[in-house]
Parts: sequence; C-alpha cells; structure tokens
Amino acid sequence: MIQDEVGVSTQILQWRCIESRMESKRLLYGRFAISPFRRGQANTVGIAMRRALLNEIEGASITSAEIKRVKHEYSTISGIKESVHDILINLKEIVIKSDSYEPQKAYISIYGPKKVTAQDIKIPPSVRIIDDTQYITTLTEAVSLDIELNIEKDCGYRIENLRKYKDSVFPIDAVFMPIRNVNYSVHSFEMKEKMKEILFLEIWTDGSLTPKEALYEASRNLIDLFIPLINSERKGINSGTEKPKESNTPSLPFQSLSSNMEEMTKNTAFRHIFIDQLELPARAYNCLKRVDVHTIADLSNYSESDLVKIKNFGKKSVEQVLEALKKRFSIDLSEK
Repeated sequence: MIQDEVGVSTQILQWRCIESRMESKRLLYGRFAISPFRRGQANTVGIAMRRALLNEIEGASITSAEIKRVKHEYSTISGIKESVHDILINLKEIVIKSDSYEPQKAYISIYGPKKVTAQDIKIPPSVRIIDDTQYITTLTEAVSLDIELNIEKDCGYRIENLRKYKDSVFPIDAVFMPIRNVNYSVHSFEMKEKMKEILFLEIWTDGSLTPKEALYEASRNLIDLFIPLINSERKGINSGTEKPKESNTPSLPFQSLSSNMEEMTKNTAFRHIFIDQLELPARAYNCLKRVDVHTIADLSNYSESDLVKIKNFGKKSVEQVLEALKKRFSIDLSEK
C-alpha cells in the first residue's frame, strides 16, 4: 500500500524524500511524499508548490558579454573557430550559482591555440560554475580572446534585444530558472475509516541547487506571500455604524487572544524565513551568516547596538538591515 511505503503519519502533516538521484551535473532529481491531507487539500498544495517552484525560485545567469575588438554579433574573429553569435549561445548554456544579489563580473582572458571551456572563466568568490566542461569556443591560432561577463540573479526568463548592443557589449537571453520541471500527483487512502490523501512531488533542478533546497525555498516563498496578511491590522467585527447591543454576559478577551495568536504565528513563520528574503548586499549578508544568523527569527534577537558589534559590520550595513526589515516585515530592531 502507498501509505505503508512512505510511512504516513497518523497525526500531523509530514514529508520525506523517497527518491533522489543525480542524472548529470546539470540535472538533479528528487521525489517527495507529503501526508496526510484531508480530501482536496493535497491538490491545493500541489498546485501552489508547482507554481512557486517554477516561477518564484531565483537563479543566476550571464546577462551580457563584452568581447574586446568586436563590433557586431555576426562578426568572425580571425583565429577563432566560432562566430560571436555561436560564442554567445554557448555562454548562455553555462549553469551558474550565485550567493550575491548584486551583479557580479567574471572574465575570460585566453591566449591560443586552445579549447576554451567554462573552466577558463575567472569568477568571484560568491559565484560557482556547476559544470565547468561547458564548451565556449576554440582558438585555432596564436590569438587572444578577452571577454567580460556580467552575472545577475533574478527569477524567470529575460529576453534581450541584440540590437541594443553597444561598445562591444552583447546582451544575452538570461534563464534564471534553476527548476527544469515539476510534476505532482495525488493518491487517496483510508485511515481510521476516513479518506486521506498523499501528495507526491517530483522536482528536477539544473544542479545549482538540490531538489530538497528547492522545496524549502518554494515553501518559504509561499509563507512570505502571506506575511503581509499576518502583519495587517485586524478590524473589529462591529466596525459598522450600528452600536453593539449591551449584554449582561461578560465579554471574553478575544482581542487579547487574537493578539497572542498573531504574535505566535509571526514567530513561527519567521523561524522558517531565511535572511535571503531581505536581499541584502553581500557584505551584510556574509557577516550575518558568520555569526549564525540564518532566519528572520535569528535576526530579531539582535538590537541595533548588537549589530554594530559584529565584526566588519559597518554603520551602512546596519542601516541596510534595518531598512529591509522595516520594509519587508514591519520589524524595527531599534525599539529593542
């Protein structure tokens, strides 16, 4: 039976990875089971997770290439096998992982004859190339090739107009989608004379993150979408013009209870939202990571004066953190 295979919990919602494999450096696969759901819930979660995985997960890509001494996309370079157009297509195929939200620069500076691959790209510390065997071009003679690459982090797909190139800078169609494919299926089973459901999720990634990491990030993004609803002020039930009728029955402290529940919900949510959501500059982000600040809940334990004491964490970084927390989650550390 399906529920026996995946170990269905009889109490709370649980998930587990039931299959994981590396098909190649640029294709990782994971299959997950989540259960038990009431009837109809699994399909709701499956649709939301699929859309979040395909549309909300950020990735890095090369967005432009500046090739020295080249004036046109269809130019040919003496001593180089491929045309500029073919080189740009090969650069587009390179899978990149970036830990920085700021644009990064990478460089190719090669003297031939030589076969040029992604391994020959000089990258900053915050960037990693997933498959360095990706072919770029071949230098057939004793000539030099100098390329400056611009790397950005974003979501989705960006189509560039090659007619906008200038000063030897050629825009490249950027694929920021690290998720190659997502499938889900729902299976019903009987538990304690009630019908329950199991959700199976299949995730394929490009190798820049694992399917498990993608599942975590998609879940955090979905939670993040509801944070504004949690933070919004709640209006009373009797908000109309009519005065509520007096009653001899003592009123229950619903407002206090609601406030406590809201605070508890926020604290729970913040434990699952990572500081990546703040989109901080690399300096501030790396400093926080070094002191084991990984989530918004971790960060909320720090006051403004505590942040200043962090090594290499300047006043500007403190201002950036305060601004991001206020803007994204309505948190003000300066009040602590």
